[in-house]
Amino acid sequence: MPNLREKTFNCEKELTLSVIGGKWKMLILWHLGKEGTKRFGELKALIPDITQRMLVNQLRELEDHLIVHREVYPVVPPKVEYSLTEYGESLIPILDAMYEWGKGYIRDVLDKDTPYKSAT
Repeated sequence: MPNLREKTFNCEKELTLSVIGGKWKMLILWHLGKEGTKRFGELKALIPDITQRMLVNQLRELEDHLIVHREVYPVVPPKVEYSLTEYGESLIPILDAMYEWGKGYIRDVLDKDTPYKSAT
């Protein structure tokens, strides 16, 4: 994973997408934000199409970017929990807005019998 401090971004939107973009990160953030702290197996069960390796990678990236906190408990068998950091929590209103946008898009565009036509 490239270090964000070493990368040049054209704008803040590009930086934001590099931190939370991709197929799985927003789903991980959604579940942690809406349902609270989760163990790895719980996250895997909530996102059944993600591979174990991909979930590990995505969680590591989110942890490296200070979006997700990983808590390891010194017990046998090992117990690891994931939760959102303050920066992670600050993304929830954005994810809520994306969720509402998606609901409207499904209703107004995808569920229509006729092809979408621009208002202009």
